[in-house]
Amino acid sequence: MLYQFYEFQRALLNPLTAWAQAASKSFANPASPFAYVPGATRLSAGYELLYRLGKDYEKPEFDIHQIVKDGHNIPIIEQTIIEKPFCRLLRFKRFADDSDAVAQLKDEPVVLVCAPLSGHHSTLLRDTVRTLLQDHKVYITDWMDARMVPLEDGPFHLDDYVAYIQEFIRHIGAKNLHVLSVCQPTVPVLAAISLMASRGEDTPRTMTMMGGPIDARRSPTSVNSLAMQRSYSWFENNVIYTVPSNYPGVGRHVYPGFLQHAGFVAMNPERHAASHWDFYQSLLRGDEDDAEAHRQFYDEYNAVLDMAAEYYLDTIRIVFQEFRLADGTWEIDGELVRPQDIRKTALFTIEGELDDISGCGQTRAAHDLCTGIPDNNKHHFTAEKCGHYGIFSGRRWRTIIYPQLRDFILEHNRETKRTREPVEA
Repeated sequence: MLYQFYEFQRALLNPLTAWAQAASKSFANPASPFAYVPGATRLSAGYELLYRLGKDYEKPEFDIHQIVKDGHNIPIIEQTIIEKPFCRLLRFKRFADDSDAVAQLKDEPVVLVCAPLSGHHSTLLRDTVRTLLQDHKVYITDWMDARMVPLEDGPFHLDDYVAYIQEFIRHIGAKNLHVLSVCQPTVPVLAAISLMASRGEDTPRTMTMMGGPIDARRSPTSVNSLAMQRSYSWFENNVIYTVPSNYPGVGRHVYPGFLQHAGFVAMNPERHAASHWDFYQSLLRGDEDDAEAHRQFYDEYNAVLDMAAEYYLDTIRIVFQEFRLADGTWEIDGELVRPQDIRKTALFTIEGELDDISGCGQTRAAHDLCTGIPDNNKHHFTAEKCGHYGIFSGRRWRTIIYPQLRDFILEHNRETKRTREPVEA
């Protein structure tokens, strides 16, 4: 009944939030007589804060329409390449009029960004994508909200996630591909590439793993501790609910996004309270830049999605309770996941020193598992004074982490090309 109660609460709040939005504009718009009453600025700021605390947050757009490269504006078109029930493979196609620019864009490395399926939408990686587009052709996994997937489309397990990644890699072409996984997908991406290597298939040139729980036993965080302290049945009985009738996925069992969001906020309640207070103060000062930065962050942060129950519970058990990847006991359709079989794919792991989601060492554990990769093709970087979101978004990502990632991809892109060039007699 929790999901139904949440929907009932939303229905009750909608008129209030709509009224708060209208009131805020009435006290702020110079054309309105209410803008000239004493305390109008405070009233407008208070009503806008009330509106933002109570409103529904829909999935944001990537909103990447162009980039500036070498002084030129490069238009970007977002394309859906593959559409599956639980995920779309998107490409950000770059265009140029100049023939030299076209040739340069065509010759740049191809990157598949594997976005997390852990509560937020893939647009959380907007800054990651926009930065990568400076030097790469970029694809990204865009995961669907499970409440929007009809029940007849079947269940979605962690094994299905692995199969999706393999299909996308094959479609793009593994020989010319660099795979970047952020947070949660580091585990299924490593599994996908491991299985492809074990079968003798082509594997990507590089795989970069950022802030993910390859071995969640290392430097456990509060997220890891919760998963380890509670039993599988506790999660099954306390956080799984049925999608109500007002969504296409009616009847589907999910881990609701609103519960995930509550967990996010509960990790740092003081920080969020202070952020909202600062937003209110920015509105009083008329500091529109700070206020808009707050809006943009929380428009993304508060937009959450439901996860299929099978996938969520698989992740709890396989990744955070039984550590099957790290222990070498994970089987998918009867095949053992063997990272040691990967030989032709270079590895780069990136961690944040202050990461409170995936602790230091959890991602680096991939080096101990991928024993078939030569040491000179393994790289690791720990970003100092950097939290979880900072390793893929923000100033440190753009100025410190991205240049190292770009150089790593370019190095192995060139190496592979040289090895394939014919040797003259």
